[in-house]
Amino acid sequence: MKHMGNKKGFTLIELLIALTILAIIVAISSDTFKNVLKQAGQEMGIISTQMDSFIGLGILTYDIEYAGYGLPEDYKTAISYNEAATSPATTYNDAPSGVPRAFILGNDVGFNNSDYLTIKSVLAATNNTCTKWTYITFEDKPKPKQWGSTSQNLSNGNRVIVIKPAKDIYSSNQLIIDGDGNFSINFSSTSFPSDFSPQNPGERYMIYGVDTSTDLRMPFNRTDYYIKIPTTSSMPSRCAPNTGILYKGVVNHSNGNLTEMPILDCVADMQVIFGLDSNEDGVIETYSNDLSGLDALKIKKRVKEVRVYILAHDGGKDNGYAYPSSTITVGEFGKGRDFNLSTTIGTGWQNYRWKQHILVLRPKNL
Repeated sequence: MKHMGNKKGFTLIELLIALTILAIIVAISSDTFKNVLKQAGQEMGIISTQMDSFIGLGILTYDIEYAGYGLPEDYKTAISYNEAATSPATTYNDAPSGVPRAFILGNDVGFNNSDYLTIKSVLAATNNTCTKWTYITFEDKPKPKQWGSTSQNLSNGNRVIVIKPAKDIYSSNQLIIDGDGNFSINFSSTSFPSDFSPQNPGERYMIYGVDTSTDLRMPFNRTDYYIKIPTTSSMPSRCAPNTGILYKGVVNHSNGNLTEMPILDCVADMQVIFGLDSNEDGVIETYSNDLSGLDALKIKKRVKEVRVYILAHDGGKDNGYAYPSSTITVGEFGKGRDFNLSTTIGTGWQNYRWKQHILVLRPKNL
C-alpha cells in the first residue's frame, strides 16, 4: 500500500498576503489601462483630424490648381449674367458683365479676421458634368468629337459653354454667344447648333460642360472658401471655443445661393498670399494679399503661386498637454498676421494641439 506524502497547504497569513499583492497589481493595472485607453482615444482623435484635413485640403488644392480652367477672356458681343445672390458672396461678383477673375480675395474680412477666397473656373463645382469637355471642328460639324469611353462624353442636355481658343499670345479665349445673346446651350452629340460651331475651315471650338441645369446663371462655375460657425447645427464638441468650420460654398446656377460643404473643423484662421510676377517675365518678384488692382487678364498673367495658411488644431482638448506659445504667425513674407490664441480662443487655449497647414500651389490654367 502506497502512502501519500505529508502535504502542507498555505497558511491564512500567506493567503492574505497573496490577495493583498494581487489587489495592488489589479489596482495598478486598472489605472494603467485607463491611461492607455485615454492616450489611445487622444491619438485616434488626432489621426481622425489628420485624415479629415488630408481630404478637405485636397479639395481646396484641386480648386486652386485648376482656377481659371475654361474661363473666357473676351466676349464676342456684350453679355449680361448673374452670379452670387447672397451676402457676403455678392461682394465678389464680376457680374453682370465683367470678365470673370480666376481669383478674388477678401483680405481679413471673415471670421476672426480671416480671409475670404473666391475661385472661378468651369471645374469649381461638385457636379459630374463640369469635369467633361470636347471640341467641334469646322469640318466635322454638326457633330462634336465623341471619346472612346462613354463615361467621358457629355450627355445630351448637359448645359455647356463654347470657347474659341486664342490663336496666339496676342489674342484671347473668346466666349461664343448666339444671335439672341445666349452664352450657353444644351449639348447635342449629333446636331450641335451652327451659332456655336466654327465658321471657318481649320477652326476648332472647345466645348465645356458646366452644369446639368436647364440654364446657366453664369458662363462658369464658382466656389468660395471661408470660415464660419454653422447656424443650423452645432460645432463639433472637440473644437476649441471661437473656432469655426472652413467651408467650400458653390454658387448654384438655379438661384445664386451657396451650397456649402464642410472642409475642415476647428479652424481659427485662414490667410491667403499670392506670388506675383509683376513684370510678367515668368519670375515671382513679390508676394501680396491684395489683388484688387488686377483685372482678369492681369491675374491670369501675374499670379504664379498661391499660398494658403490654415490655423486649426488636431484632436480635442487635452488637459495634460500645453501648447508652448500664445501667439502664432499665420502667413509669411510680412503679409500674414500674428494670431493671439490667448485673446481669441480664451481660457484653455494652451490645451489644444495647434497646427498651421500650409499649401504652396501653382495654378495650372493661368
